[in-house]
Amino acid sequence: MQKEHFSMKEAMIFSQRMAQLSKALWKAIEKDWQNWIKPYNLNINEHHILWISYHLKQASISDIAKFGVMHVSTAFNFSKKLEKRGYLQFSKTEDDKRNTYIRLTKKGEHLLLDLMECYEPHKSMIVQGALPLQDLYGKFPEAPEIMVMVRKIYGDDFMEIFEKSFNNLESDFTEDGLAIHKTKVDNAV
Repeated sequence: MQKEHFSMKEAMIFSQRMAQLSKALWKAIEKDWQNWIKPYNLNINEHHILWISYHLKQASISDIAKFGVMHVSTAFNFSKKLEKRGYLQFSKTEDDKRNTYIRLTKKGEHLLLDLMECYEPHKSMIVQGALPLQDLYGKFPEAPEIMVMVRKIYGDDFMEIFEKSFNNLESDFTEDGLAIHKTKVDNAV
């Protein structure tokens, strides 16, 4: 057995510090997120499923659950609701009838792009809370230590999708004043 290089007390303090900070941040993020998507009659799980579907192009329900950090039944049930509203399309592949795949429809992509265009950073508690750091360092916090922790907990493929979504935003969208617009056209269903 490997000897630990930290004390029990140190580990507990770290764990509780992360729990308290994470909970406080999540409450602000959750409120920001809900306020942003509320006019579109979406909940956080539905928006997250649309977001993941957009960046993965075609994703299995298992992929949605994994990258959305939700139970498979939650991913499936909310995806079905989005399908009924015309935002997602379900399919199976010829070589794998066991997995169900979802893909964003044109209507779903249009909804997601509308959401991105109506984003208002001045209404975000998280953005406002980070502004002193952005003013001081010229950029928003990147939290590399937390990203290392998430990679260790959820794996490399989780972080690859995480990074891919933000790389897509960087390359596929332009900013015009305070609005974000898509520059590339995808072939959504």
